[in-house]
Amino acid sequence: MRIKYFEDTDTTLVELSTNPPVETQELNENVYIDLDDEGRVVSITIEHAGQSADMREFLYQRIPAGLAAS
Repeated sequence: MRIKYFEDTDTTLVELSTNPPVETQELNENVYIDLDDEGRVVSITIEHAGQSADMREFLYQRIPAGLAAS
């Protein structure tokens, strides 16, 4: 997975797969998902990302199986 933030356009791109997208669906005026030929989400684009989240910092935390709060 790759996450790219384009500061000049305030756009975040979350790439979940290297599969090529064949279709883009608009979830709302700022969020788009790209699907591959089997209907799987391959990327998510968030326009005006700074209006919805603090883009100065990104934190990734992997929770091992069995340790997640129930």
